[in-house]
Amino acid sequence: MQKIIEIKDGVARLPLYRMAEPVNIAIEAGEQVAIVGPNGAGKSMYVELLTGAKPLLRTEALYDFGPGRSRRASDNIKYIAFRDAYGDSQGPAYYQQRWNQGDDTVWPTAGEALQAAGAGDAGERDALFERLGIHGLLDKPIVQLSSGELRKFQLAKALLTRPRVLIIDNPFIGLDKATRAVLSDLLAALARSVTLVLVVTRREDVPDFITHVVRIDGKSVRPKQTLAEYRAEQPAPPCGLTDAERARILALPSKADDYHTDSVVAFRGTTIRYGSRTILDRLDWEVRRGEHWALTGENGAGKSTLLSLVCADNPQAYACDIDLFGRRRGTGESIWDIKRHIGYVSPEMFRSYKKNLPAADIVASGLHDTIGLYRRITDAERTACDLWIDLFGLRGLASRPYLTLSSGEQRLVLLARAFVKDPELLILDEPFHGLDTPNRSRARDIIETFCQRPNKTLVMVTHYEEELPASIDHTLHLKKHQ
Repeated sequence: MQKIIEIKDGVARLPLYRMAEPVNIAIEAGEQVAIVGPNGAGKSMYVELLTGAKPLLRTEALYDFGPGRSRRASDNIKYIAFRDAYGDSQGPAYYQQRWNQGDDTVWPTAGEALQAAGAGDAGERDALFERLGIHGLLDKPIVQLSSGELRKFQLAKALLTRPRVLIIDNPFIGLDKATRAVLSDLLAALARSVTLVLVVTRREDVPDFITHVVRIDGKSVRPKQTLAEYRAEQPAPPCGLTDAERARILALPSKADDYHTDSVVAFRGTTIRYGSRTILDRLDWEVRRGEHWALTGENGAGKSTLLSLVCADNPQAYACDIDLFGRRRGTGESIWDIKRHIGYVSPEMFRSYKKNLPAADIVASGLHDTIGLYRRITDAERTACDLWIDLFGLRGLASRPYLTLSSGEQRLVLLARAFVKDPELLILDEPFHGLDTPNRSRARDIIETFCQRPNKTLVMVTHYEEELPASIDHTLHLKKHQ
């Protein structure tokens, strides 16, 4: 049997990237593999060994991509990770310019980027774009793509290179229900000609076309097993907060500078356009103190744009009739006057946050809405940081540099950062991206318990209805404008 990728007793040359034991794996032709494990298990480290990104000590990975193909892994293996949409140098620029259409930076459109990357004739490209439903995205600058649209863009870009092996990190995060179904069908069809390796954190995200599963935990790699064997095993029950942890949240004192208005957010006839594209059209929406909203809609419907107006990130807010905390935007308040009331986390923040400070300092930066930690914090502030570090299960990671953490661990750090100042308004845009089941359960319990306190207001975006806390009492559904 043809072994497309084989590693025997593989040990990373650099100690920082070593698994707990030498790695042995053979991925054979016809196999479709899922790499499954909790946050921080070593899944990304394992993928880097498979792709040759991290060289091995005293041996090397062996590849057989078939006749007529280059033997180089970089020519035949494509790896899609959520953070890589704009390239390593673009993250901070993206976060600053996502909403600032007056900026002089010229971003390529999705179509231009795909044209530069792609192989095949026009008919082949059109068929792929039709299958992914991205024709409507081709004239959009990539900086304007929503997180779900970016996933489609990345997949198209990788497939146009005609890879022999396609590795996708958490392929379904950020996608609405309909798009997840389309992507699952597309991947099942691709499996007839491409070896797929899906990196997932949840059992539910392992598709039926997968033939084999590799489980990783604590940087230990279990022997490859069939999908049937994997599904026959009983999963560990989800574990949320303990009663004592819930009591710690509920016992937090009310803040002396709590806002004193019943209207938290008010949009009146708000319209947002970028060029000829309408994102929001005459939107009327009010969020009142103590309400808990679910913000729903398909990819590209304008959910993140709406939240950028609330969070004072989008300069178009000054041209709209918008009140925040009972005050009209543009009447003299500073961006910091707005942000000090808001705890915020989003896919955009995750992609752009690249400060390599200790995780505890990243959490503490949320106290003053800074990217890094630029002032000495008080003893009371350190106590608040310690509380949320403990609640999110980050005590063992507090001193670790942020960029050495796994993507799931980084998301937990940014979630703790959103809570640390005990905000009156929580804005959570896809907060559970990439979290495993235990961490998802814990984070959901934290949100639910936090919202039981007086005057706490929530606006949450998710494409998974089961992720919404039970306290949700209002829903705004946005429709995508063609």
